[in-house]
Amino acid sequence: MRTHFTTLRYEEEDHVALVTLDRPEVHNAFDLRMMREIRELWRGLRENDEVRAVILTGAGDRAFCTGLDRSTLDGAGPGAGGHEGDGGRPIGVRGGTPLHFDDPGDWLSPKTSGDLWKPVIAAVNGMACGGAFYLLGQVEFIIAAEHATFFDPHTSFGMASVFESMAMLQRMPLGEVMRMQLTGAHERLSAQRAHQIGLVQEVVPGPELLDAARRVAALIASQPPLAVQATLRAVWYAQELGYRQALEVAKTLVTLGDDPASLAEGQAAFNSGARTPWRLR
Repeated sequence: MRTHFTTLRYEEEDHVALVTLDRPEVHNAFDLRMMREIRELWRGLRENDEVRAVILTGAGDRAFCTGLDRSTLDGAGPGAGGHEGDGGRPIGVRGGTPLHFDDPGDWLSPKTSGDLWKPVIAAVNGMACGGAFYLLGQVEFIIAAEHATFFDPHTSFGMASVFESMAMLQRMPLGEVMRMQLTGAHERLSAQRAHQIGLVQEVVPGPELLDAARRVAALIASQPPLAVQATLRAVWYAQELGYRQALEVAKTLVTLGDDPASLAEGQAAFNSGARTPWRLR
């Protein structure tokens, strides 16, 4: 897979990929070029068997991502805009009718865009708002710096927050989604409040953010990848399907996810009396 990008930084070590959104001058907002590169990245990671876990973060400490870079719009509204080097292709409607529509989530979200079923951990290091939820809505979990904030300004700028609201409803209680989306730019969720409601799984001091993400990514990457990926897929199926439907899929996932060699290795480790060191979170 390609590892050199214009809008992203990519590092790979010990089965963990570190992906950094690298447009700090615009708070890591995405333009068409970044959207294309993110989609290419997710698709490439599917085929890179060396990578077993992914960390996603933003450059600098001011923002993880602030959604669409509005400076690239041409004044015709959120469904327009181009960028030199991106072919001028707009975001939104294709052709002469609104029935052909490209949403940024079709390009950005790791599962929708990339069909990627490897664990993605978000390390949020500042503002995460608006279109950032295309990314955060489809990661496995979030670790946030103490100064991180979450909000969605769409309604304050006269735009409906639709895809972003739907994504957050998969991760947050209904009332919290309603309040965040409807108050727009007037309120922000702190990292501490985001942790209280389950959006964020761990809050750490800013300088410790990447170390915390690397630690848990390394633990995940140390385990048999087939078991990890089948488990991940099972949880997403259970989130998206009815419970009985998910149970039917589960039978297939158990068959696919139980690798005989890994099972034998695990049984041998258990029989030896060795126990995995653990930390209390």
